[in-house]
Amino acid sequence: MFDKEKLAKIKEDSHAFETKTQKSLEKRPERQEKFYTGSGDEVNRLYTPADIEDFDYSEELGFPGKYPYTRGAQPTMYRGRLWTMRMYAGFATAEESNKRYKYLIEQGSAGLSVAFDLPTQIGYDSDHALSEGEVGKVGVAIDSLADMEILFDGIPLDKVSTSMTINAPASVLLAMYIAVGEKQGVPAEKLRGTIQNDILKEYIARGTYIFPTEPSMRLITNIFEYCSKNVPKWNTISISGYHIREAGSTAAQEVGFTLADGIAYVDAAIKAGLDVDSFAPRLSFFFNSHNDLLEEIAKFRAARRLWAKIMKERFGAKDAKSMRLKFHTQTGGSTLTAQQPENNIVRVAIQTLAAVLGGTQSLHTNSKDEALALPTEDSVRTALRTQQIVAYESGVTNTVDPLAGSYYIEAKTKEIEERAMEYIRKIDDLGGAPKAIDIGYIQQEIMDAAYQYQKEVESNDRIVVGMNKFQIKEQPPKGLLRVDPSVGESQKEKLAKLRAERDNEAVKEKLQALKEACKGNDNLMPFILDAVRAYATLGEVCGVMREVFGEYQQSVNL
Repeated sequence: MFDKEKLAKIKEDSHAFETKTQKSLEKRPERQEKFYTGSGDEVNRLYTPADIEDFDYSEELGFPGKYPYTRGAQPTMYRGRLWTMRMYAGFATAEESNKRYKYLIEQGSAGLSVAFDLPTQIGYDSDHALSEGEVGKVGVAIDSLADMEILFDGIPLDKVSTSMTINAPASVLLAMYIAVGEKQGVPAEKLRGTIQNDILKEYIARGTYIFPTEPSMRLITNIFEYCSKNVPKWNTISISGYHIREAGSTAAQEVGFTLADGIAYVDAAIKAGLDVDSFAPRLSFFFNSHNDLLEEIAKFRAARRLWAKIMKERFGAKDAKSMRLKFHTQTGGSTLTAQQPENNIVRVAIQTLAAVLGGTQSLHTNSKDEALALPTEDSVRTALRTQQIVAYESGVTNTVDPLAGSYYIEAKTKEIEERAMEYIRKIDDLGGAPKAIDIGYIQQEIMDAAYQYQKEVESNDRIVVGMNKFQIKEQPPKGLLRVDPSVGESQKEKLAKLRAERDNEAVKEKLQALKEACKGNDNLMPFILDAVRAYATLGEVCGVMREVFGEYQQSVNL
């Protein structure tokens, strides 16, 4: 891209600049000897064309909406339409969460993002002994289709796009959503949204798994196949780097491990007999956005370029949509501090800007009080307004990929891409992501990075404003949202009423049919959908699958 003679002159001038600067440092030293990114990578004092001397515009950058998609998934990006402002919400009962969803829609949220409570995430009904004390705490409790009907009461499913953060029982919650659509008169082919459905990252970083690897992958590929034929607008998986980053990974690890998981899902679907271009266009990704603005922007661009190459070169995808990485972003929960929570508004604003400049398709902004409790309506509104201010007042949406060509951004994009690819090659050598997870390789890499970060914070080598520097005396926080413990009892009563009023013979019949299907090779989605329509509960459906498939047991020695 650069003239060789001019490049040689730039290198010569850069050397002279560094020599002169070193002399001036004797009188006016820099704030510290070395500077690092949020991931701990050293940052040069200055970046020039010499740092990207082999840069090929057509091959590495190109144009937005064109392979390799470095500059964005769409040709006009936010000049055409803004990202979906999809605020993550859910707590207590379906009734309470329904009120919050309607509030968010009134405040300008363009999509819903459902948080489920812990029992729901691991496939237990609210009246199970292991659910005690956890019902409705970190999300909404959904035990049956009856709860799902209440959750979306008055919210037309043909008008909204819904994302559901659910993994091990994703097939069951998707079936409930389809059934609610049917009751609203909305056919499955008109439903739009996403299920997270990423079980590998649960084994790696989050822990809400149920079944062993093989049946879990079967369920995922069953969803791919079923939705490609029946729910064509639905994103069948959101391959998640978010929780990998929350567990302590670096930016390059977030990209490398997430795309390695993506490779495993594509491999599994192809082995199940699916054509890559029949399901790959509906794959989506979910990334974190942290505080190092420029590193995060480069990370998003690197992920997009690397996935395009993987799909084209490794899997032979022909459909451009199969190569185009689309992603949702959530601002970094692990970056929020309980100390001086108002500072979190600023952190979230920086992270929002990084996601937008990195080309996200949808975004959730965390609220200032989430290091302390579930967010209040006021703090959620401020988080949503942060997105709206960036969208309508900052000017960054007026042109596509405005930082393209920055010597630092392009150098950092290439560096993250190369480091992520090194991790993918290592995982390939180990036999793929599931094998690398089983032996603990990915978990250990993340643990090492998290330990290094924590050491830097505790030694004050890494400053966290308000926590290890610039502290103040603070009063205990007031006005936090707390879930009433009576929610658990309320859900138990609803379950008892449901079981008394439904056709239990029909439920028994549908669950038995599912059990037999689990023993064979049929696609399980139609059987799960039949059971859900008969008002079989989440725990009953997952219980049948637990009985046949067993449960996953961590066997790694870290």
